[in-house]
Amino acid sequence: MVSQFDVGTRCWQPDDLEGWTAAEVTSKTIDGDKVTLELCLANGNKNVVTFTTADLADQNSPNLPPLCNPPILEANEDLTNLSYLNEPAVLHAIRMRYQQLSIYTYSGIVLIATNPFQRVDNLYSPEIIQTYSGKRRGELEPHLFAVAEDAYRCMIRENKNQTIVVSGESGAGKTVSAKYIMRYFATVEDSVKPYMELKSASLSKTEEQILATNPIMEAFGNAKTTRNDNSSRFGKYLEIQFDSRPDIIGAKIRTYLLERSRLVFQPPTERNYHIFYQMCAGASDEERDAWKLLPVEQFQYLNQGGDPTIPNVDDSKEFALTRSALSTIGMTEETQFSVFKILSALLHIGNIEITAGRNDANLSSTEPSLILVCDFLGIDPFLFAKWITKKQILTRSEKIITSLNFKQAVVVRDSVSKYIYSAIFDWLVSITNKTLAAPDSSVKSFIGVLDIYGFEHFQRNSFEQFCINYANEKLQQEFNQHVFKLEQDEYVREQIAWNFIEFSDNQPCIDLIEARIGILSLLDEESRLPSGSDESWIQKLYNNFENDQNKKYFKKPRFGKTAFTVHHYAMDVTYENEGFIEKNRDTVPEEQLELLLSSSNELLKTILQTSIDVAKAEAPAASTPSKPGPSRGGAMSNRKPTLGGIFKSSLIELMGTINSTNVHYIRCIKPNEAKESWKFEGPMVLSQLRACGVLETIRISCEGFPTRWTFDEFIDRYYMLVNSAYWVKSVQDMAMAILSSTIQEADRYQLGKTKIFFRAGMLAYLENKRSARLNECAVLIQKNLRMKYYRKRYLEARAATISLQAAIRGHFARDRARKLRLEIAATTIQKYWRSYNTRKSYLETRKSIVLMQAVTRGHLLRRSLLERHQRDAALTIQRMFRGHVARTNYNEERRKIIIAQNAVRRWRARRELAALKAEARSINHFKEVSYKLENKVVELTQNLASRTQENKKLLAQIDVMASQLTAWQEKHSSLQDYNQRLEVEAQAANAHMARAQEFERKLTELEVKYLDSVSKLEANEVEADKLSERLHAHSTQLEEALAASKKEKEDVEITLNDEIGRLKEEIERLNTRATTIVVNGDGQRGAPNGLVAVQSTKLSRPLKRHSTNSTSFNDSEKGLLVAKDFNPRPASMISAPVTSPGYFAAFGDAQKDEFYQQDTSADREIEEILERAEAIDSEILEGLIGSLKTPQPSGQNPASANEVLFPAHIINLVTSEMWRLGFVKESEQLLAGVMQTIQDRVMSYQGDDIIMPGMFWLSNVHEMLSFVCLAELSIIENVQNTNMGELEFQEYEHLVGLVKHDLENLEFNIYHTWMKRLKRSLSKMIIPAVIESQSLPGFITTEGNRFFNKVLGTTAAPAFKMDDLLNFLNRVQKAMKVFYLEPEVVRQVVMELLRLVGVTAFNELLQRRNFLSWKRGLQISYNITRIEEWCKSNGVPEGPLKLEHLMQATKLLQLKKATLSDIDIIYDICWTLSPAQIHKLISQYQVADYEMPISSEILREIAKRTLTKEQDPLMLESVPLDDSGPYEIAAPRNLTVLETYMPAWLQVPTLKRLAELTSRNIKG
Repeated sequence: MVSQFDVGTRCWQPDDLEGWTAAEVTSKTIDGDKVTLELCLANGNKNVVTFTTADLADQNSPNLPPLCNPPILEANEDLTNLSYLNEPAVLHAIRMRYQQLSIYTYSGIVLIATNPFQRVDNLYSPEIIQTYSGKRRGELEPHLFAVAEDAYRCMIRENKNQTIVVSGESGAGKTVSAKYIMRYFATVEDSVKPYMELKSASLSKTEEQILATNPIMEAFGNAKTTRNDNSSRFGKYLEIQFDSRPDIIGAKIRTYLLERSRLVFQPPTERNYHIFYQMCAGASDEERDAWKLLPVEQFQYLNQGGDPTIPNVDDSKEFALTRSALSTIGMTEETQFSVFKILSALLHIGNIEITAGRNDANLSSTEPSLILVCDFLGIDPFLFAKWITKKQILTRSEKIITSLNFKQAVVVRDSVSKYIYSAIFDWLVSITNKTLAAPDSSVKSFIGVLDIYGFEHFQRNSFEQFCINYANEKLQQEFNQHVFKLEQDEYVREQIAWNFIEFSDNQPCIDLIEARIGILSLLDEESRLPSGSDESWIQKLYNNFENDQNKKYFKKPRFGKTAFTVHHYAMDVTYENEGFIEKNRDTVPEEQLELLLSSSNELLKTILQTSIDVAKAEAPAASTPSKPGPSRGGAMSNRKPTLGGIFKSSLIELMGTINSTNVHYIRCIKPNEAKESWKFEGPMVLSQLRACGVLETIRISCEGFPTRWTFDEFIDRYYMLVNSAYWVKSVQDMAMAILSSTIQEADRYQLGKTKIFFRAGMLAYLENKRSARLNECAVLIQKNLRMKYYRKRYLEARAATISLQAAIRGHFARDRARKLRLEIAATTIQKYWRSYNTRKSYLETRKSIVLMQAVTRGHLLRRSLLERHQRDAALTIQRMFRGHVARTNYNEERRKIIIAQNAVRRWRARRELAALKAEARSINHFKEVSYKLENKVVELTQNLASRTQENKKLLAQIDVMASQLTAWQEKHSSLQDYNQRLEVEAQAANAHMARAQEFERKLTELEVKYLDSVSKLEANEVEADKLSERLHAHSTQLEEALAASKKEKEDVEITLNDEIGRLKEEIERLNTRATTIVVNGDGQRGAPNGLVAVQSTKLSRPLKRHSTNSTSFNDSEKGLLVAKDFNPRPASMISAPVTSPGYFAAFGDAQKDEFYQQDTSADREIEEILERAEAIDSEILEGLIGSLKTPQPSGQNPASANEVLFPAHIINLVTSEMWRLGFVKESEQLLAGVMQTIQDRVMSYQGDDIIMPGMFWLSNVHEMLSFVCLAELSIIENVQNTNMGELEFQEYEHLVGLVKHDLENLEFNIYHTWMKRLKRSLSKMIIPAVIESQSLPGFITTEGNRFFNKVLGTTAAPAFKMDDLLNFLNRVQKAMKVFYLEPEVVRQVVMELLRLVGVTAFNELLQRRNFLSWKRGLQISYNITRIEEWCKSNGVPEGPLKLEHLMQATKLLQLKKATLSDIDIIYDICWTLSPAQIHKLISQYQVADYEMPISSEILREIAKRTLTKEQDPLMLESVPLDDSGPYEIAAPRNLTVLETYMPAWLQVPTLKRLAELTSRNIKG
């Protein structure tokens, strides 16, 4: 390994600004044992390093400059994978990842989180949370979600409690990290649970309460400091409790060492606790007046830091969030008001003005702030003022009250405030635990999240820093032991030889602090003495620890006697003794405590009592039994636990909890002091890495074998280092062959059972070997390729020469042949030219002669034709003029005659009208007229019947004559054969012919009589029209007369009303007959082919049933989701007329009369069927819907629309007949049952079984909806034609509108359920088919053991391929078309499925680091192309737009990334991708063996572009599988006829009979 520092070797040199800087060896000189290296630093400076050859032989010698890792390993996501695992390499790896916007890095079991000082919400989106669910640690890039998921899986797998320790100095991001871990546990969906497919879309109440603890604890326990705007001033251990499922069922919080002194004092630029500023900013005017809140600048406890605001933080909004969180955990508004009132009292305590006397302090009981405080706290102002300025000493015999000086009085005043605030904090934690904690019997396990302060070292360190560093000493000891144990377990498990690894044990430092005679015990002892002071305590420390035994860990400063230094694991820290005793006591005087406990404020008493109980429970060992003494006060003081004792016992309990759990570590790093975003200060980070134990972990790893590879990974990476003859051997043999041929020093590695362990630096050595071998292979390949290239060029040149020679010789031969052909051609041309000229002259002469003859003949013919045309024109003019004169004369005479006739007829009509008016004035005369009209009508009816009978007789005679005529004709034909032989027979035949002629004459006469009867019939019709008009006029006049005689006697009025009613019925009957005659003549008007006929009150059959309940569907039937409205297409529907029986028989058309009599009987039978509502309901709900088997779609022989939609057609048929015949209520009940049954039937399918039935019933429901929309329009259009009453119209309109609304909801429900199942089925295929499958030959890559896959030809095929996905899309689309779904619905479904494909595949690709290579990009691009082709071939050209992000991501993977111009091209081409997504894809890009790694300069440039843009979500918003997406109900179908098709196998006899009867009516 002497060649390690050859010229060109890269190493590290210390740097004051960056911590370490890279350097390169420019020269190497060996002079005996002395080695001199000249280094060129990265900043251009030169440096010289000297060491000995012995140092060079010892790789771990501190005199050697640390070596740099290969570029491919510099930014490795796990520091333990670095080849050279040294301090500068670790710092450089973290810096590079930070510059690439990767804030998380693994270091073995530790996750290092570097604070970006900027919101990076795209790292914590719900999509990212779900991505890490179910993934093993290391499968995705480092993230605190990976640590949380690892803890969750370990809890399930090992059935052991877990702890996540989040530590770091103030401002490093501990609180935010702990918050996001809690959010992960509360919101993640467990993808591994077998019994649950999907977690509820909303959080449970317990999960919401757990998340609500964050704003509460931050408001009451966090404050702005110089290092952090949201610094936690306490430690917190949150236990998230799980049951056996495991689900979150509760939580419990434990807190440690709240910084009480912050309440009364804040250094410059710092703030008090957030809650006070939130109150002042967010309280309403009424609350501000009730709490007497002043501006922040006027409160002594709030104005000491100077700036009361935090940039980008709205305290009023934070106050609203805090109050909402308090409500979430169950605190009422009244209790919150009381708590804030007590907090305002604490602020006013700071404004109490104490005046200083010569030897004492004075405080008036009428001081305004004092009065206000006592009013809020419910205590006596006099006593409160007294015990602020006085103290009482109890002796055996008397009480001594002494005055306090001004400084002591201020301390007492502030101690009351601190005590009350600490009690409020403890009370909040207590009630939170009561709300969140689950019963112990139901808690199976828990995951604890420890948010603890990191190691602190300031210019002035006091009691708080001492306790914090003491806690970190304990945690560091546990961490070292845990790391060492894991390292030892790994070696034992792999059965390798190893030596004991020494690690720095800090137990002596811990003993110095917590031993029986330690710093804490001496502090407690001094604190319990009434005269104890900081000076006497520091002197005890000097006396006890300033000796040889403790000199390594305890030091006395050279100057002064007010400080001491402790050698901690991170560094030496000097503590000032001022305030230690007072802070450790941290007690309020007994008199003040008794006064507070006697308060009239019940909430305050509860808070104080809770705090006392908590203190007793937390520190049972901190208080020592009191010795008998004269002073009761002294005894009580001895029994009180000190703050240090409480903290020590709490810390011991915490360590016991941690040691009983499996621990996971997150170390938060603060990269710069100024809190600037994305700024990295190397020295500051180095100090934190030392303080949090990361470098110690690395040192422990380096002592052993830090690099570990499985055999498969090692062979897959380095198989080319041995001859191919070894490739067929076993894994261990091949690995041994590679190691023995490349590493000569056997102690540099060891073979375990499943892994190979390497010493530090060996990975870089093997990488150099691998690179050299690949270069050799590249040279060999280049040599052979060049040989092949030049040989190919030689063969091409030789072939070209031979071809050129052949071409030249051919040219000469062709030239000679061309000349011969030219000579022959010239002779031929001359011959044909002479012939052409001669023939041309002949043809021209002939043409001239023919033309002259044609012109002459044409002139003569045109002249004769002209003369003939003139003669014909003269005759025509004469004829037309004479006709015009005759017609004019005739029309004039006819007009005059008509005028005369009109005058005479008008005179007669007026006379008759006057007579009729005179007759109408008499009621008796009206009766006579009525009787005459009735007689006339009867007489007309009898005449019609008699004439009809005569017509029948005439028709019978005609038939007889016709038959006789036919017989004679036949006989005549038979006798014609004997015409020549028998003259007698011929004469007889002539006689018969004469008789036949006579019969024909009679037949003609009968036809004339028939036509005459028809004309008389028409005259009767006209007369009936006139009678109808006259009767209508008489009825109108009669109604006027009756209105004028209302005061006549009651009996006369009743008689007249009866008479009027009878006459009206007669008029309506005549009107009906007249209407029927008109319809019979003009064509029957009705619904198109019998679709829907709504019954009116003016038709022959009145309504039999009416709905009496306007809300026909109950709540369960209305439980359909509301769908979006749509505009139905217009349709025309007219009510069909009803004809009176026997009408056509009276006019000689008995066949029509029989038909209408048959229709009337059919309607009666239909009515009887519909009256059996239970049978109809049973056959539809059970026989038609319940037992129906969904027809399977067939692409070759698709079913007809009737075969698919027959359920809807049958239901429409029944509904139409019910509405036509007035069965309104029955139709409501039927349709409600139908819709509920269809919904239950569809919802009953499980899994993929719903796909085909869902499409089938979706199409049928839309068919029913189209029918109802058509009926709705029909009612509106025909309300005038059918004379429907307003009440009936409203009933029908309400019924149809309600059914339409429920059918829309049902259609949406079916679509929603069906689409959810489609999405879930498709979601299983997307990642294997689109991302994992490799359909493009020649570019196949394999993950994992790629070498063995190549050698053995075996690969783990994905569960689904692109063919499966395309077949699924084909099956769905073809089935939708076969089931006659609308094209817009098909398009909606396909677009939603493609959106699911695009979003899911893109999000998965972002997280699959091993898939981010150009070959994988090519394969995925090919898969996308297949989807594009499918879209084009299936009429969805816009479908690929849903895959745009995925398409551009694959383009990015295939584009060149070597220079900054290449990056500009990427940004131009991939314009859809956000800068964050581009950064993610490029930073995670897997470089192939033959590609150059992406330079750090390019990665920094991409990161810079990402920071300059607004933060966009990294992941696309996931498509929810429990939502169908947008759905627009298609327009109603155009229905023209009621289909009556019914499959033969359907066992519904009643419905079949109903369909048969309806079909007969429709055909008529």
